[in-house]
Amino acid sequence: MKLKSLFFFVALFALLSSCTQKQPDKSDFHVYLAIGQSNMEGNARIEPQDTVGVNQRFQVMATVNCPDLGREKGNWYTAIPPLCRCHTGLTPTDYFGRTLVEKLPANIKIGVINVAVGGCKIELFDKDNYQSYVDSAPDWLKNMVEEYDGNPYARLLEMAKLAQKDGVIKGILLHQGESNPNDTLWTQKVKAIYDNLMADLKLNPNEVPLLAGETLSAEFDGKCAAFNQFVNQLPEVLPNSYVVSSEGCPGKPDGLHFTAEGYRMLGRRYAEKMLSVQKKDK
Repeated sequence: MKLKSLFFFVALFALLSSCTQKQPDKSDFHVYLAIGQSNMEGNARIEPQDTVGVNQRFQVMATVNCPDLGREKGNWYTAIPPLCRCHTGLTPTDYFGRTLVEKLPANIKIGVINVAVGGCKIELFDKDNYQSYVDSAPDWLKNMVEEYDGNPYARLLEMAKLAQKDGVIKGILLHQGESNPNDTLWTQKVKAIYDNLMADLKLNPNEVPLLAGETLSAEFDGKCAAFNQFVNQLPEVLPNSYVVSSEGCPGKPDGLHFTAEGYRMLGRRYAEKMLSVQKKDK
């Protein structure tokens, strides 16, 4: 009888201990959504230095199934590139997350959800009108869109809602514009997408900044450098938005994409901008 009583109290103590253990705090997991075209998708080849030393506090949510990488859609993994889809390259989100992990306290984790499609117009993320754009798109773009079951915005939303069970969405990263040359309505289109995300995810616009990166600069013969005038007009239309300069970030000879070092520099700048915005808001 005494032995049974001892077992009972041991079991009771174990149960109470498990109930009182500190659970992870959702507010310690900062999640960022990343959208855009090829420069957000990641166009540069991933180099050996990019695959080592990735802190486990930096996580990526797989937005498509990648069996060869051992990743399933909707699950978190240590953010070893590629971070967009199974065979994409280095992206600004790589060094965005790594820099935040370096700069923030050890209890903070960083998560990124990257949904981007090379060559797409901003209309692809317009949840009300994307279908007409996809219907008229070339087959190579349709094939990439199909990896998101034909609707990248819906996939982003699906993944973001899953992420909200684990953490808090703290910001949105955008790199797009090369496919919308001379589009004077681009800033309005970006604002509409941002507003939809705020409503669909029940987020407070005052608490979720959007960072937009400039296209490859004229310094590196950027073919779309003139579009940066529109990127820099975004804060006039979308109050809680900020521009990330591409000045000095090396580009490829194609005049459209950054080199691996260019993506590293740009990613660090996204991080520094986000940190400065968050510090300002405190």
